[in-house]
Amino acid sequence: MRNIGSYIGKSLLYLLILALGFLILNYLTCPVFEFSEPAPFSGNKLYNPYQNLDSVVWRKGNFQVQSKAWGGITDGRKNSNELIFDVYRQLGYDIIAISDYQKINTWGSDQPGYVPVYEHGFGIEKNHHVLIGAHKVIWNDYPLFQNLHHKQQILNRLRASSDLVYVAHPEFTRDYPAEEMKWLSNYDGIEVLNGFRKSIEHWDTALSAGRYVTILANDDAHDVSNPDEIGQFCTFIHSPGNTSGEIIPSLKRGRSYGAEIPRPLGESMEQKARRHRHLPRLEKARLAGDTLVVEMDSAAAEFRFIGQGGTVRSRQVGAKQATYVISPEDTYIRTEIAYPDGTTLYLNPVARYKETVPSNPPAFRINQQKTWLLRGLTFTGLILLWIFYRRKK
Repeated sequence: MRNIGSYIGKSLLYLLILALGFLILNYLTCPVFEFSEPAPFSGNKLYNPYQNLDSVVWRKGNFQVQSKAWGGITDGRKNSNELIFDVYRQLGYDIIAISDYQKINTWGSDQPGYVPVYEHGFGIEKNHHVLIGAHKVIWNDYPLFQNLHHKQQILNRLRASSDLVYVAHPEFTRDYPAEEMKWLSNYDGIEVLNGFRKSIEHWDTALSAGRYVTILANDDAHDVSNPDEIGQFCTFIHSPGNTSGEIIPSLKRGRSYGAEIPRPLGESMEQKARRHRHLPRLEKARLAGDTLVVEMDSAAAEFRFIGQGGTVRSRQVGAKQATYVISPEDTYIRTEIAYPDGTTLYLNPVARYKETVPSNPPAFRINQQKTWLLRGLTFTGLILLWIFYRRKK
């Protein structure tokens, strides 16, 4: 019996050593990056994602909700696929994307509005990403801790496997400081509005650094049978058709906006559905020279025009339409439209550029010398630890 116990103990120890070895090797594969110095948008041209768009083909979507997956061990175990679709159909959603952890859910793939999505990330710090138009699941992650280099490497790996990469709820765990957003690149947007947190500072920090990243707004509900978890955030996408082939390019170009909807605790599904049927809609956001004209289908309580550093450049109250003259000092201008009941719409920014339409391409290079120096020092340290262990033994 003692021999069996010893055998089991040694086997567990070897498994632990093997797992630790894989973990260390995973961290060692991360390169050391040199990040480009951030620079605000500049140029004499203005990019407006809403220019010349009609107002009749806005489609309401939610790209973050978890179903029962992996045998129910992940959060979302109370949600069946059928229940998710039933609840969001009641609220008038056109696009219902189920973002299971590390799994592309294909339920409803034969229905209009299906987009392959999953939520990436399984580390203890919950640095997650929403992958829209996902082609395959990426299992690479840094589960114990992540610095700026780890986060950039994950974004690079995800970039190759999905049409759109969004940083999910960065304010939620605070392990994604807003300051880091001015350095990170090679992703499409930020989940600015989420059922757990709003990450507006992260968005303005990225935009102020010249990273053209767009807004995503999702409930991120884990129990859709609870009315207090659903119908608070959604993303409106300008798409003539309700297919992934039309939805994804519109999101890529920033032809979308986020909506925050009041969620009184205890509100019934019927009340919530009625509220959703009467949400304000964007009629137009057009540039006439250097003047931005934003028009809604109903009078708003306030229009806010926000620019570099998240500074409110202008406030205008009590009208269906507001205008803002973009000055030479304005690098970007994004618009928030607030209503008396608390509904607020968040538009993607108008931004300056010179020749190429603004985006968020890779803004880094791998420092090979520092990368291999770090790997060498780590490997040397492990050898010294092993020698010390053997001598003590």
